[in-house]
Amino acid sequence: MTYRIVRFYQNALVRRRVIARGLSLAQAREHCQDPETSSRTCVCSAGRARTRRLGPWFDGYEAEN
Repeated sequence: MTYRIVRFYQNALVRRRVIARGLSLAQAREHCQDPETSSRTCVCSAGRARTRRLGPWFDGYEAEN
């Protein structure tokens, strides 16, 4: 089974976005544990700009069919 990383936004008007595909469960979990994968904990300029532009967000994972 493979997994994909999905960026979810609190604002329902902002469509969620697939960030990566074809990952193992360990890879997906590792990605989502990075502090830069959530508007609440990110400190990089790109993440902070995304938060200002689109509101709160986070990366999660789900199984691929």
